[in-house]
Amino acid sequence: MSSERRTVKTYVPAAQKHEWERHAEELGMSQSEFVKTMVQAGRRGFTLQDPNNPPKASSDGSNPRGNVLEERIERALAEGPRSWDDLIDEVRGDLEDRLDSALDALQDRNRVRYSGRDGGYVLIDE
Repeated sequence: MSSERRTVKTYVPAAQKHEWERHAEELGMSQSEFVKTMVQAGRRGFTLQDPNNPPKASSDGSNPRGNVLEERIERALAEGPRSWDDLIDEVRGDLEDRLDSALDALQDRNRVRYSGRDGGYVLIDE
């Protein structure tokens, strides 16, 4: 599988997006990771564990999201061998998706705005 990444966009009703956000959060996933996982699960004909009974996070408290990075690496390697650079790209893409989602949420709550004049994102004072 190529490590080249491409953007895929889709438009869904607001209620559906909200449901996906909630479910992704329950599973400790970014929206991007959730959608990719759901699409792959559907294509392969298997299902994820019941979201009402998620697996116990293997966290000692110092990492409240458990071993999400390790799980992400395992999923990538399940598709076949990956180089160091491929794995970096896989993790970097997820971080970029999470950053994008967080900025969207902050902008929706009027906490952050993009200012070309200031050269980037700025915090909005309350």
